[in-house]
Amino acid sequence: MLHKALVLVFVVASIASCISCAKTESHYVYATLPAANQVLAYREDPNSGVLVEIQGSPYPGGDGARSAVLHPSGKFLYVANPGQLENDISLFAIASNGALTEVTPRTPIGPNASQPEFLAMDPAGSYLYVANNLSFNISVFSIDSSTGALAQLASSPTSIGLPPLNMQVAPSGNYLYVTASGGQSGSPNGSIVGYSVNAGVLTPIGPPLSSDGVNPNGLAIDPNGSYLYAANTSSGSISIFAIGASGALSEVNGSPLADTYTAPVSLILDAKGAFLYVANQGSNNVAVYSISSTTGLPTVLTTSTTTGAFFTEGSPSFLVVDPTANYLFVGNQGGSAGIQAFSVDGGNLTDIYTYRVGNTPTSIAVLK
Repeated sequence: MLHKALVLVFVVASIASCISCAKTESHYVYATLPAANQVLAYREDPNSGVLVEIQGSPYPGGDGARSAVLHPSGKFLYVANPGQLENDISLFAIASNGALTEVTPRTPIGPNASQPEFLAMDPAGSYLYVANNLSFNISVFSIDSSTGALAQLASSPTSIGLPPLNMQVAPSGNYLYVTASGGQSGSPNGSIVGYSVNAGVLTPIGPPLSSDGVNPNGLAIDPNGSYLYAANTSSGSISIFAIGASGALSEVNGSPLADTYTAPVSLILDAKGAFLYVANQGSNNVAVYSISSTTGLPTVLTTSTTTGAFFTEGSPSFLVVDPTANYLFVGNQGGSAGIQAFSVDGGNLTDIYTYRVGNTPTSIAVLK
């Protein structure tokens, strides 16, 4: 099973810090463990990236707790529970020290919806989008800014018609994009389904668009909302689409880009959209590309000492960037699953350490 996200269990015995430039703002990291039905919580040291588990963690979650997303206010955490006894969303209130308290009852994803796998939220924190893997649709909820309570929209759920693989909201909050397997008549290619968003109501921008590759598991949108990137796992390529004024996608010249490695499954852009990191599950590495500001096309990072790719442990499956943008963490799902930490400098990665974990994590949310 492919995993789309990452838990950080990052403990370093001794890391030097700069006293003169020390920061006091804390970051909190939350991760889901479906097999244990738990949510882990950590405080991240803002100077070193070290994680310290919060007292009371792990917290009990719903059956199969899988995907997590944070409200931009920093007050609420939402977790999708796809287990057979659940099919609902958990709401956790976040204390000033990062501790979690679940607010019950949990919210059902609604009629004609089953197996919530992915969560996404608009930048304003007004609406929560839930991609349901078994029913091929999206449930939409409005969010009470004071209590975090969810209320399903009358128009929800909205049909995708295809099994979703990933989902992201554009930085403007005006568009939602979903990657899905299949959907192209006579072709094994996957699909990208775009929706315009008006007060949470989803309207298809057009028919499903070919991802120009098979099984587009990876999905990323640049910070300006100008380009969408899809990692086609089964065809070993990266597709690049320009996002038009109406939200419509058009594939750029030079796309898809052959990844040259095997099974690209996850990708992420840095905060400035200057570098693209791609986890290649079959090649045990992370490839790094610089991004053209005019065309959006990736180019293999020429300053890399390993020709654009940095070795990881077995089966790297998901990526996350530290809130300070100084660290990249890779979730490896091989025989000895663990979290591999890299420091980041101009796109280049330097291996720091690998941390072994217990139950397989499937999602991470970082409170900035």
